[in-house]
Amino acid sequence: MFAATIIVFCMSRLIGDPLLLYAQAGGYGMPPEQKEYLRQYLGLDKPLIVQYFVWMWNAMQGDLGKSLLDRTPVTTMIWEKLPATAYLAGTAWLFAIITGIPLGIISSIKRGGLVDYIARGFALFGQALPQFWIAIVAILIFAVQLGWLPAFGMASSDDPFLDKVKHFILPTITLGWGGSAIYTRLTRSAMLEIMDSEFIKLARAKGVSTTKVIWKHAFRNALIPPITYSSLFLAGFITGATVVELVFSWPGIGRLAIQAVINNDFALLTGTVLFFAAAYLFFAFLADVMYGFADPRIRYD
Repeated sequence: MFAATIIVFCMSRLIGDPLLLYAQAGGYGMPPEQKEYLRQYLGLDKPLIVQYFVWMWNAMQGDLGKSLLDRTPVTTMIWEKLPATAYLAGTAWLFAIITGIPLGIISSIKRGGLVDYIARGFALFGQALPQFWIAIVAILIFAVQLGWLPAFGMASSDDPFLDKVKHFILPTITLGWGGSAIYTRLTRSAMLEIMDSEFIKLARAKGVSTTKVIWKHAFRNALIPPITYSSLFLAGFITGATVVELVFSWPGIGRLAIQAVINNDFALLTGTVLFFAAAYLFFAFLADVMYGFADPRIRYD
């Protein structure tokens, strides 16, 4: 996390002089006396290392600065957009689990058959097709041509429940298809490895039914890889929802970051990037902890 703060701060300075970016964002001219005042106000008259530690100290207290456009605190803006991103990432994560794990199990059981090829094709396309292309095609088919689903935006709290669900369908599938594909491949490879193991052969030799072998012995052991990667998938959905939020005009943090880039709002941009880094590191740590619970062999004494 410390390294992430250094990278974020240095990149924010490499994109240009913050004072000039401030002037561009405000859209006004800057006489010399105002320029000097703003340089002192923003702390840009201090050495770079001092600027970093001041920024770091403020960030540790939850102060990520203020937006250059309307002087709104960056932390407030992120917290306002966080629920929309969290809802989208959560539904995409559930979609990936509900579709990916069953497909992986069925694909391993029907190895070499038609169902196996369909599941593997689903996984292949899910990993190969870009999200923006999936989003555009989905909008073209289901929103424009068929008119079944809304093309953009998030339903308000006053809308009927069915309308809220409809707004989630296309963004959820677009964001979750890649994760579903990875779940399918992970589950399938784990199931195939376990189904060919010696203890499964022994269970079958003892006359244990196929259903019991699959669900009690193979499935429980095959779940270890998907479980341990689940938190990383959720982190990827949170940090990787930028393209989906932009295409579907979803009011989340990813779209907020894109707007910060367009407006040269370096304070907002560094705040959102730092938030994404912190979220990913937290879920990566959570994945390590879950791995220890799922597989006791890797625990430390």
